Formats: sequence, C-alpha cells, structure tokens
Amino acid sequence: MKIREISISTYSVAFIAALALSTTSMTVAAHGTAKKNSEVAQTEKKEPTIGATKLNDTLTLLSGVGGFTGGNVVVSNGPDGMLIIDDKLEAMTAKLTAALNDINPSNDLKFVLNTHWHFDHAGGNAELGKSATIVAHTNVRKRLSTPQKIDIFKKDLPPSPASALPVITYDDSVSIHFNGEEIKVTHMPSSHTDTDSIMYFTKSNVLHMGDLFFNGIFPFVDIQNGGDVVSLTKNIEKVMGIFPADATVVPGHGPLATMADMKTYHQMLTETTANVSKMIKAGKTLDEIKAAGVPKTWAGYGWLIDVPTWNGIIHSSLTR
Repeated sequence: MKIREISISTYSVAFIAALALSTTSMTVAAHGTAKKNSEVAQTEKKEPTIGATKLNDTLTLLSGVGGFTGGNVVVSNGPDGMLIIDDKLEAMTAKLTAALNDINPSNDLKFVLNTHWHFDHAGGNAELGKSATIVAHTNVRKRLSTPQKIDIFKKDLPPSPASALPVITYDDSVSIHFNGEEIKVTHMPSSHTDTDSIMYFTKSNVLHMGDLFFNGIFPFVDIQNGGDVVSLTKNIEKVMGIFPADATVVPGHGPLATMADMKTYHQMLTETTANVSKMIKAGKTLDEIKAAGVPKTWAGYGWLIDVPTWNGIIHSSLTR
C-alpha cells in the first residue's frame, strides 16, 4: 500500500524563521563549508527540499537541501516495510512522505522512532502516527502530551494531538528487530534534553545520535527542558567508548559523520566548557563571558547557536 500524499497548507513560519535567520541572541555565522549549506536557508524565495543519500541496501539518509527541514532522518526499507528515525518539521510532512514513497512506494510505514521531543524531529508525528507506530522514551510522551516552552526560540507549544504521541515507550533501552537487523535504542539522560535516545543499527553499523551531536556547529542544549552541557559531554565520551570506531554516524544536524568527527565535537565541548569555567572562577559576569569568545579553533562553529549564546548555555549548565 502506498503511503498517501499529505497536503499541509500552513508553514510553521515563525519557527523556521527563528532557526534560519539571525536574531539578537543567535546569528547564522559564516562557516564556509557544505556542513551548513545543507540546512541554512540560502534565500527566502526558494523552498527547501529533502535530499536522499543511500547508506546501504536498506538504509537511506534524508536531509534538508536549500533550507531548514528539521533533523536528519534515517529510513530502514526492506521486507518488513519501512521504519524511520525522526520525522522533521510538521511543515515538511508532505515532502517527507513523498521522499518515503520514492524509496519504496509499495511499502507502508510501520514505525516512527523519535530521538527526542523537539518539533524539528517529531513534527511529522501527528500525521504519520495515524497509521504508523511511534516509539520513544517515556519523557517524549510526557512532554508532547503537555504544554511546553522553549524560551530561546520564543515558543509556547500546546499539547500534541493523540496521534502524535508515542504508543510504545521505554525508560532505559529497547531493541527493535526489523528488516534483518537489531536496532538498539538507548536513553542518554540529561543531554540535549531529558528525552534523548541514540539508535544503533547493529548489522549496518550505523549510529543515529539525534541532537546529542551537531556536526561541525555548536549544539542547542535545551537547559530549560532537561539538557546539560556537562552531562552531554560525558555521554558523548561514553558513546565513543561503546560503538565501533568505523561506525557511520548520523548527527541530528549537519552532514554524515564518522567517529573521528564526533571526537572533534567532544573536544569542542570539553575545551569551550573549560574556557567558560575558567572565566566563572575568575569572577567574570555573564555579559563578560558572552563577549569573551571561544578558543580560536572553535570560532567558526556558530550557526543556529552563535558564540555568545553558546557561552551563555555553558554558563547556565555550570551555575544552576
């Protein structure tokens, strides 16, 4: 049965603008590489699309082209049907559905796995959850079913409809056996949020990190909703010690990566946190810390989160 095409008439314009355009607290910093070109909007006149990259015979990466579409999606397609990890912004649901039909128009979507609750990763839940089974951490269901705030983006989010809520939840871990391999799902507490999980395809050796990993850019760590920079850094170190060095790594945002890329990311987290910690111990004010910058190596990592905002996020983690 072909996945039905979905028509969505309204865009989440305010959120896309908040992500793609600079504000007083966040600027799109020039990074000069393809790491950002895949998601940073190049023009307001051109609508973003979703591009597909084959990872192997069963797995495909879906990512934004020409603008921000939400987080990276991994599709498993095979004899059991289709399973996806994350489902982008709500405004992208029709384009996501079209991309899934391009991969295999004869298969139903059976499962949607959410890496966390944010609406650039679970925006398609409401529509796709009408026919597919949504699986996520217990806290994802708790947050989606109640009003939420993300003050940094000036977002007040109402409870999601029933179709958007996970119907299978777990506290620590769960395994899904699908299309000839085990997908190991593991909760990583107090990382990007309090809802995060990483997902590992054991046969394919592909690891989806969700928003624990922003490749080549400063991450958004949602302190307000259970995130913590120090805990995130520890969890990244833990992941590097568990999974194979040759694993293919899918970040929540940014291009396809390797464990070496994640090691660089961990180094950035460690060094920028140490930099802010040193300034706090020296008695610097928050405004002084925001204005002080980061070690030169990481000065080009500003995108959604610019340098002052990143220093402020670290400061919040270290002083609360």
